[in-house]
Amino acid sequence: MTDTKQILCTKWGAKYGPEYVNRLYAMVARNITPPFQLVCLTDTPDGIRPEVKCLPLPELGCKHPERTFGKWRKVVLWGRELCGLSGVALFIDLDTVILGNIDCYFSYGSPDDVILARNWARPLKKLGQTSIFRYPIGRNGHILDNFRADPQGVADRFRYEQHYMTHSVKGGIKFWPGEWTKHFRIHCLGAVPMRYIRTAKFPKGARVVTFPGGPNPGDVVDGRWTPQAPPYRGPLAHLMATFDPAKRVHPKWRIHLKHFVKPVPWIRDYWHE
Repeated sequence: MTDTKQILCTKWGAKYGPEYVNRLYAMVARNITPPFQLVCLTDTPDGIRPEVKCLPLPELGCKHPERTFGKWRKVVLWGRELCGLSGVALFIDLDTVILGNIDCYFSYGSPDDVILARNWARPLKKLGQTSIFRYPIGRNGHILDNFRADPQGVADRFRYEQHYMTHSVKGGIKFWPGEWTKHFRIHCLGAVPMRYIRTAKFPKGARVVTFPGGPNPGDVVDGRWTPQAPPYRGPLAHLMATFDPAKRVHPKWRIHLKHFVKPVPWIRDYWHE
């Protein structure tokens, strides 16, 4: 590996503004031994702080799959060529909260390894979760090639880009030590009814908290599941809203019951510029 730690993120569309990239840069800077470089592959570089190297996000190169849930645009990271970048890179999603030093994510394993967090939603299967992963750029170009050859077929078979990638890496994937990377919904928030009783707990010993599939850290700070949800109204009011479709945060009552979170103040201590 080179001395400079290379970190990648992607930003496309309107879901995340430049403040997410700027916040990620600040969290990394507080929790890494320099030198490092954050590279943002994006279609909208406006407003991103100058310390971040912005490059045009490559085109997918094929029709986007339909009827699937995966973030298939991320498959471009596996191209044989990626905006002239090379070497080893650590990819981090914009909705990730960094709690502690991340140097170990660069030193763990071999530079040739593809290393991910375990997919905690399916712990009995060897599936990776791509909120934070390290890989050698250009080494698994077949992943993008095969996707472009049959995007809908790949999507129908795997449903999520992270499942496709998990099954496609030559030589197989590896996982970070379990205590490093925690899943907000599973490890911090907990299941119903616990999320109605207590605030999401701080994951002691963790270095990173990921938010795959939502909610967003910027929303749970204020006790919301989505930006469109009403201001925090407490567990009883949320439960009562189950019986009034006009007040639900989701049309389906079962999902509405799950989409509850008390304000999480400890996120403010880490998720900021």
